[in-house]
Amino acid sequence: AINEEAAAIKHIVSPVAGRANVLAVPDLEAGNMLAKSLSFLAGAAAAGIVLGARVPIILTSRADSIITRLASCAVASLVAEARRQTAAAAIR
Repeated sequence: AINEEAAAIKHIVSPVAGRANVLAVPDLEAGNMLAKSLSFLAGAAAAGIVLGARVPIILTSRADSIITRLASCAVASLVAEARRQTAAAAIR
């Protein structure tokens, strides 16, 4: 559950129940529908990147706000830096 009240009603007992900050989707279309719904209907802040490639891919829409675009750049930068540090540690 992404809502603490919903998690409690469903008797989900977990330290992270209702506190999701990452939502995984099965494919690009599902992700697009989820992101648009959260952004436009719920006013959620968002950042879009694609993982699984050699480098993180920033994925934004023409309709995205400047905040969403900057957040996407920030998240991609953090992922890229974490990968660089992991690669450097593996070499040592």
